[in-house]
Amino acid sequence: MFLGIETSCDETSIAVIDEDYKILSNIVSSQEEIHKEFGGVFPELAARAHIEKILPVFNEAIKVAGITKHDLEAVGVTYGPGLIGSLLVGLSFAKALSYSLSIPFFGINHLEAHLSIPLLTKEKILFPALGLLVSGGHTELFYIERCGAGRSIAKTLDDAAGEAFDKVARLLGLGWPGGPAIEKIAKTGDAKAIRFSIPKVKSKRLDFSFSGLKTAVYYQLKEEGRKEDIAASFQEAVVSHILINTQKAILETGARSIIAGGGVCANNRLREEISFLAKERGLVLYLPEKNLCTDNGAMVCANLLFKIKEGQPASSFDLAPFSRISP
Repeated sequence: MFLGIETSCDETSIAVIDEDYKILSNIVSSQEEIHKEFGGVFPELAARAHIEKILPVFNEAIKVAGITKHDLEAVGVTYGPGLIGSLLVGLSFAKALSYSLSIPFFGINHLEAHLSIPLLTKEKILFPALGLLVSGGHTELFYIERCGAGRSIAKTLDDAAGEAFDKVARLLGLGWPGGPAIEKIAKTGDAKAIRFSIPKVKSKRLDFSFSGLKTAVYYQLKEEGRKEDIAASFQEAVVSHILINTQKAILETGARSIIAGGGVCANNRLREEISFLAKERGLVLYLPEKNLCTDNGAMVCANLLFKIKEGQPASSFDLAPFSRISP
């Protein structure tokens, strides 16, 4: 049995899978209520909440999986990128488990973990693949030649898509987290009411930029207009920007499949459009269920088991958390 720990931001999540990548438990403790009043994640409070929650979440994950801690063969833990304080809690807990149970522990790259989710479905991944990661902290494209071998080919130059959703939701007075709030009121809005310009990046054709859209919403609010229409039009512009660049990347790389991940991939409008793009281009699409799009321990487990089956070495107890790393 293999344990995965995820504490990179504001979810304390621990999961257990077996040697066939079957999810036996995947417990997620959200901190949404803690951070709502701040309109975003408060790093120090996030770390404190992880300290309080990690042992109860671990105990629940073990109980739901129907095992004891002595059945664990290895532990994987996110060591970056993310909030240093939050990462340190999970990393320290993983090291303690590893030492006390005499089992190996593996530091897991948060970005690689998101793109490892297809392993949990037992589907055969068609390579080369294009990885699309869209979350609160990252909006990136990866060219993936095979499992464990990928390189970043595009990233956001400013705000990530999820961050832009949060900031625009704040402007609209919708609260936090912004993504679900904007999607909810966008359902009653007209996505064609306002023509927000799709961002154009001169430095690298495939890179993303969302800060301009946020500014456009700010000025649109000064001119008045229905919040529902602004939300729907903004959402449409974000999705269009992501899809345009993804399509360009498909043509440039010759990818045969798309692996999508990250919290924003739970957005129904993005799911619809990425599914249509894949079908139109004749590509296989690996799009996780919504509960696996957001940060979770199961994705850490998937990457952990892959590393073990590939014969990769365990991590050293000297491993430190990093706020910014690339897969």
